[in-house]
Amino acid sequence: MKHRILFFIVVAAFFVGCKNEVLPKPKAMLRLEYPAAAYTTVGSDCMYTFDQNTLSNIKENQDCSLVLDYPTMNGSIYLTYKPIQGNLDTLLVDAQKLSYEHVVKADNIAEQPFINQEDDVYGMFYEVSGNAASQSQFYVTDSINHFVTGSLYFYAKPNYDSILPAAMYLQNDIRRIMESLRWKK
Repeated sequence: MKHRILFFIVVAAFFVGCKNEVLPKPKAMLRLEYPAAAYTTVGSDCMYTFDQNTLSNIKENQDCSLVLDYPTMNGSIYLTYKPIQGNLDTLLVDAQKLSYEHVVKADNIAEQPFINQEDDVYGMFYEVSGNAASQSQFYVTDSINHFVTGSLYFYAKPNYDSILPAAMYLQNDIRRIMESLRWKK
């Protein structure tokens, strides 16, 4: 008799306790938002100046190579300066080759030429989509004396969907660098 009563209590508790229908959680995406960019002009001993996002920390090497580190986005933009000494063709080929090394993992590489005749700044911006190591590459030159290349890298395994908001934000910074770059006389 005791077992019967205990059985009915357990069955009744089971039916009374399971009134709410169990629904799976809907899929959600992480929403990353970054503040509006504020810029300051970088003036160094190097042969060029440009606008730097105030969210970044700049690290300068002796050869005028710079790293713009974005700690909140876990990424950096690497800038490398090379003087042109009759080797413009080699520098251009190397810059293009570096961009297309990512074609193995990239879904697409879009080229966007850049021309600023007034300030003698000419270049190319490469937007890399897919799970490549670098999401953006670029170079700028005056075709006579100066050549600067740049690359965007994140300190995480490349997962395009996850890093897309940060990549888009930093691609805007790269465009600003290209647009604001001026050669020192």
